[in-house]
Amino acid sequence: MKLDIYVNYPGTCEAAFRFYERHLGGKITLMRTHADQPNQPGVPADWKKAILHARIEIGEAVLMGADIPGAEPMRSAYLTLRVDSAKEAERLYALLGEGGQIFMKMEQTFFANRFAMLRDRFGTSWMLLHEHEE
Repeated sequence: MKLDIYVNYPGTCEAAFRFYERHLGGKITLMRTHADQPNQPGVPADWKKAILHARIEIGEAVLMGADIPGAEPMRSAYLTLRVDSAKEAERLYALLGEGGQIFMKMEQTFFANRFAMLRDRFGTSWMLLHEHEE
């Protein structure tokens, strides 16, 4: 069994996944639009380019997503990136925080060398974690 993550976006799924692919080292393995489905008489013309289903691999994790009318930013759930260095944590903090919302700024804590909580400009909530070195 494998647990994967599925995130709904309000029309920004493709932009989010392309951003994650470019900046997080991910690899998009599937991206289908509503125009790709065989029966689409009920799909509005302005929604045909919206993402019906997408899949990206980031490290050993799989993130899937779609554009859903009325989708809201993530609440009470976070994607957590555990990184190998404080420098990488700081890079990701600057990258994902740009145009987003910071919930907890990057800092050293009793449990981590670097830790932050934020929501990126696409509405995805993230925790960034560089654990204390043993």
